[in-house]
Amino acid sequence: MVQVVLDKCSAADADTVFGVLREHFPSDRGDDAPRQTGQSEPAVWTGEFCADKSPASVSGVLLADSVTADLQGGPVAVGRVRSVLESAFVAEAGGTVSGDQEVQLQLRLTGAEHGEPREKA
Repeated sequence: MVQVVLDKCSAADADTVFGVLREHFPSDRGDDAPRQTGQSEPAVWTGEFCADKSPASVSGVLLADSVTADLQGGPVAVGRVRSVLESAFVAEAGGTVSGDQEVQLQLRLTGAEHGEPREKA
């Protein structure tokens, strides 16, 4: 399992990122789209994804604004989720912390036009 935390982004951008991940991995979110609460802007959006198999690549996906994604889980599973995010969006690695059984990775995601080259961080 990989926990994905999206920081300070719109519900629509969170849904776009989670939608891309749900195409490849089972999730605790099901088809549940992020919703606003009574607050003007949530602090974070979270979801868990079972990245137990290697994914296929994804075409470029557009976002309205940049999204910070924090990934946490086993190294192989985090690598699989990262691979999907890097194929769908322009991704820039912000930092990595590795533990004995777990890795934490931060990616800054921006939208990519279809056919636009995406650089891996």
